[in-house]
This record gives sequence, C-alpha cells and structure tokens, in this order.
Amino acid sequence: MSKTYKVRSKVVVYPGMNAWRFLGIPQKEGKEIKEKYGKAAKGWGSLPVSVTIGTTTWETSIFPDKKSGTYVLPLKAKIRKVEDIADDETVAFTITLR
Repeated sequence: MSKTYKVRSKVVVYPGMNAWRFLGIPQKEGKEIKEKYGKAAKGWGSLPVSVTIGTTTWETSIFPDKKSGTYVLPLKAKIRKVEDIADDETVAFTITLR
C-alpha cells in the first residue's frame, strides 16, 4: 500500500556537477519511508515514486543519500523550467511511493 507525503525542501546543486539538482526528503519522512519501503529498494537503493510539483506530475525514483541520512529526489531541468524553479529555492511537493 502506497503513501503520499507532502513536504518542502530546498533545491540543492550537486557539487562538481552543475547539471544535477536535487530535493532532499526531510528526515522524519525519510526515516518512515526507509522503515516501510526500504526492503523493496531497487538498484542503488532507489525507490519508485510519483512526484507532483505545482501542476506537473511525473514518475521517477528517490535515492538514499549517505551524507544526509535520508533520500534525495533528482529534479530534471525540464521540470525546473516548466514550474519556474530556481537553485536554492524552497519547493513544496508531494511524493507517492509506487
């Protein structure tokens, strides 16, 4: 059974790779996701999700992040452009585990 999380996170530019942007999953939600869904992880510990930001919904995966101890969501340029999202901006979004 899937669950939807409504969260907010700041866009982070991955050091050394300016093309990559991520949104972090807050610690509280990340811990719950790991406990409930972690055993179903795919390659690189990824978990499939549906994401909605503004009026845009797409399917992707979240990945475990050793540095923060939670998960990160890759944020493609196409989504940033359509939703007018800037680096370092705080974004509200929902993720649903699939």
